[in-house]
Amino acid sequence: MLLTGYLCCMKSVHPSISVVIPARNEEASIGDALDSVLSQDYPGSVEVIVADGSDTPATSKVVAEQYPSVRILPNPQRFLAPGVNAACKVATGDVIVRCDARTTLSPGYLRRAVEILQRTDAGIVGGRQRPVGVTFFERAAAMGMSTPLGAGGARYRLGGAEGPVETFILGVLWRKTWDAARGYDASLPCAEDYELNWRLRQQGKTIWFDPALVATYRPRPTLRKLARQYYRYGRWKRVVLRMHPRAALPRHFAVPLLLLGLAGSALLAGTGAPALAAAALPVVYVSSLIAGSLVVGLRRGDSAALALPLVLATMHFSWGAGFLTPGPARRPPTESDVGAGALGGTGKKKPTAQLRCMAASTSGSRTADPSRRRSPTIDDPTTNVPT
Repeated sequence: MLLTGYLCCMKSVHPSISVVIPARNEEASIGDALDSVLSQDYPGSVEVIVADGSDTPATSKVVAEQYPSVRILPNPQRFLAPGVNAACKVATGDVIVRCDARTTLSPGYLRRAVEILQRTDAGIVGGRQRPVGVTFFERAAAMGMSTPLGAGGARYRLGGAEGPVETFILGVLWRKTWDAARGYDASLPCAEDYELNWRLRQQGKTIWFDPALVATYRPRPTLRKLARQYYRYGRWKRVVLRMHPRAALPRHFAVPLLLLGLAGSALLAGTGAPALAAAALPVVYVSSLIAGSLVVGLRRGDSAALALPLVLATMHFSWGAGFLTPGPARRPPTESDVGAGALGGTGKKKPTAQLRCMAASTSGSRTADPSRRRSPTIDDPTTNVPT
């Protein structure tokens, strides 16, 4: 009796955790993400599930060979949201933690996040996304993502005081909260976290930000991939705001209005308007990029700031162009969209032969076993990157 009571008490103090990691062709970075999860000091039970929607078996092979305690779940739809929903359906933890394949969690992340859930009764808990690059371009992209010119007023990118916010990336929440919200809307290939957080807020729940929770993120390695990423961000943010008009904030329209203003300046120049009137906005914009980049470069002492004006302009133009592009027609949600977290749908697409093979050959145990962890090497980005 005493032992049973003690175990029940320990479970309530340290509820079990399921860490869900969606991945697609991330064989080069998935190891660092898993190392950061498996090295956490959380005293309770932790299981790790990788939802793999890769085009080849490479990512699952890395996980199966180097992390046998991690469970691999095929994600035939390949996008993040349906993969996370499917993983949460089979997860056994009392708490759901989302981590991404290009992300590493700071030491103590799981323990502190659970403590905050218990202390604040928040709907979902999250922290800072700290971009850290390795190459010259990645470092420039990281600077762009963590400055006001590139991040707007997003507290999860810039930092700030602990407390309620509108949204953040990733998140930690009770399983019962996830089920009540019916998971991510899996019809969204992007902006699924913003949409979920909006629905949680409409249910009266708090989106709680704590700057001590840090998720280190490695940016895209090329200008083209960064542009494609931000185009998708802008395009699907518009779709979400069309779904939930009251979720719109003034900062969502700043970049689209800037692009429209620059287009208007070009039209003025083409109609023979005075040069001063036509050039005013472009000059102010370019000057702001250069001045802001100079300040950031001097503050951080990194020569990669030389590429920062180009990075910021790419982020602005890509996000704005995506936002201004008419979004795709969105079909009504089904059980495989909103509801996959609670109802279990994963979509109508049949798994490929590669995914069926992966499912049959790479299933690991459900509980993270510290004795089977891969030791980080000096070449790991988590231990050998500039700050």
